[in-house]
This record gives sequence, C-alpha cells and structure tokens, in this order.
Amino acid sequence: MMRDDINAAVKEAMRAKDERKLGTLRMVNSTIKNADIEARGNGKPPLSDAELLGVLQKMIKQRQEAVELYEKGGRAELAAQERDEIAVISAYLPKQMSDDDVKKAISDAIAETGAAGMKDMGKVIAALKAKYTGQMDFAKASGLVKAALTG
Repeated sequence: MMRDDINAAVKEAMRAKDERKLGTLRMVNSTIKNADIEARGNGKPPLSDAELLGVLQKMIKQRQEAVELYEKGGRAELAAQERDEIAVISAYLPKQMSDDDVKKAISDAIAETGAAGMKDMGKVIAALKAKYTGQMDFAKASGLVKAALTG
C-alpha cells in the first residue's frame, strides 16, 4: 500500500514538474527496491509496510546527520536540500508520538514485559518496536527506557 502511494506521488511530481520532490521519491523507491533485493537474498519476502517504515526512518536519520554536518561546514544550501528531502520522506510516516505519549508507552511496555532491570531492556525495546514502529524515535526512546529501568 505504501509503495502504491509513493509511486502515485512520483507520477504527481512528474506532472507538476517538481524536480526536488521527484528526485527524493525516486531515491526512496530505489532504497526500497534495494532493501527488497537484500531481503530476497536472505530468503525473505518483500518488505511489509511496517518494515518500510523502518527504512524510511533510517533515511530520515541519515539526512538529519547530514544537515548537522553541512551546518557545521557552513553549507546552508545543502542543509536546506536535506531538510526538503526529510519533509518529503516524513509525509509517508505515521504521525510521531509526543514526548508524553512516548513516556506512557514506555511505562506500559515495562509493565507488560515485567522488566525489572537493565537486563530486560531488550524486551522492552522489542515490545515498543512491535507496537510503535514509525511513530517514535527509538534512539531517544532507548535512553528513556534505560533511565526508567535504572531509576
């Protein structure tokens, strides 16, 4: 379903002659195809929409890192280009959870898994990923989980 949305957006961008959006969407399609090829090489089926969310999040994270580097290097135009790409890719992710919602989800996951300490952190993160892929930043969430389990 997400693939269809992206392909429809590619056609729309072509008609509108929106080169930036078109280039970004083509890059997204290429990344998805590469991930599918990698999965097939490992004997797995093509990626599901939930797995595609992870791919898109990874793409966004890469661009956020690039923005930081470009800004440090004084390349504002390249940083702006990366931000534009982030905006296009983000349109295909579900709405991100607020900080309060993330904290509540973490406390719920800790209660569900019966986590008692740091040794259970993996269980909690796995439970969060199962329910909230694409809706939260797991790099930030893991810090919050660690704090909750140690404090």
